[in-house]
Amino acid sequence: MESLVFAMNADNTVIDRARDLLGARLVGHGVTAIITEVEAYAGIDDPASHAFTRTPRSEIMYGPPWRLYVYRIHGHHCANVVTGPTEQASAVLIRAGRIDGGVALARERRGPVPDNYLARGPGNFTKALGITIADLGTDLTTATPVYLDRGSDTSAVEISSGPRVGVRHAANRPWRFWISDDPTVSAYRRHAKTSDQI
Repeated sequence: MESLVFAMNADNTVIDRARDLLGARLVGHGVTAIITEVEAYAGIDDPASHAFTRTPRSEIMYGPPWRLYVYRIHGHHCANVVTGPTEQASAVLIRAGRIDGGVALARERRGPVPDNYLARGPGNFTKALGITIADLGTDLTTATPVYLDRGSDTSAVEISSGPRVGVRHAANRPWRFWISDDPTVSAYRRHAKTSDQI
């Protein structure tokens, strides 16, 4: 199957692209993970997005799609796939994955946790794959140390959806998507100070 990166229509929304990333493989520094959970952020139209206000940190999100936006929060790195279109600044946060290549290396990076927890949660995902701020801006369509596997087949994935985790604004948008019943999917946690707006 042609890579999801090249097969998706330019008119697809960030919701479409978030759903299409489920079941895709992301390779990171010797470890491969099947993406099992994501969240969509609609850039300039989404008050929960880092790009809602343009800043030096979010500038990469206003550029071409299929670049990696990495940021650090609470001592962990989070990885996002910029989906475009340019100047819309939409992106998809990768929340969890199932390690299916380089398991020993992922275990070394994560320590003594069950295999289902190796890449469960956005900070654990990046740690298992060795993704850091040094990978900011990586082109995910080329075979660099971090890239989307061109052989991923995402057509047979059953998807569930619900509100996004830990955001204060637009928290009720059902823009968190996950592979149904997959044990690597993280737990839902609502922000204590969230607004109820959509």
